[in-house]
Amino acid sequence: MTLNFELPGELIEILKSSQKVTALTGAGISAESGVPTFRDAQTGVWAQYDPLQLATPEAFQANPRLVWEWYTWRRELILNSAPNPGHYALLQLENYYPDFLLVTQNVDGHHQAAGSQNVVELHGNIFRTRCSRDGRVIQEVVNTSGKPPRCTDCGSYLRPDVVWFGESLPEDTLETALEAARTCEVFLSVGTSTLVEPAASLPFIALEAGSTVIEINPQDTPLTPKASYSIRGASGDVLPVLLSQIN
Repeated sequence: MTLNFELPGELIEILKSSQKVTALTGAGISAESGVPTFRDAQTGVWAQYDPLQLATPEAFQANPRLVWEWYTWRRELILNSAPNPGHYALLQLENYYPDFLLVTQNVDGHHQAAGSQNVVELHGNIFRTRCSRDGRVIQEVVNTSGKPPRCTDCGSYLRPDVVWFGESLPEDTLETALEAARTCEVFLSVGTSTLVEPAASLPFIALEAGSTVIEINPQDTPLTPKASYSIRGASGDVLPVLLSQIN
């Protein structure tokens, strides 16, 4: 059913009585903070590049300087933004429910900046680096001009700790998200297109397991006709209303 902030009593009661809740967030919640979506970010000197051709292991191997400079620029865009009311509402939901997991497709770290603790980053974090050879994670990015920094252990280039096209998600990260989708009572799909796999499958897995699936998105998605409730609107508008009603 499609709603315009007319949150029905049965939905509020489900939210009030639930104990285990999983939320999945996508690019939409970050866009509300002013973080450009993957393609929208291609402006200025970077407009001539296809992001699908930069975010690959092959691109980094062929031209590590170009890819590193692109990610340095993307980090600067994110640093000019901040968490929005949707991020903070999800923090409050984490505090409200005894068993709450936030799964995000975003790499900007805004959920943690808002204070969320139980966060699974499916696609990594742009503010971390890891060794391109052995995968060892370096928690903080070392900004350098030109070529990326080198691993202090083996001398290989450090790369952004994000999942590139053609790479698999970390197995333990994906399994945590899948298990949460299979076992939750309520699944919130927030600001995600439900197009990018394997994250796109999570709400459907929750539906099959009998969960109440609530979609919050300004636009229709492949999930819309299947969701238990589909609420049209920005997460920064809808989530605070939802939170106030269950409180």
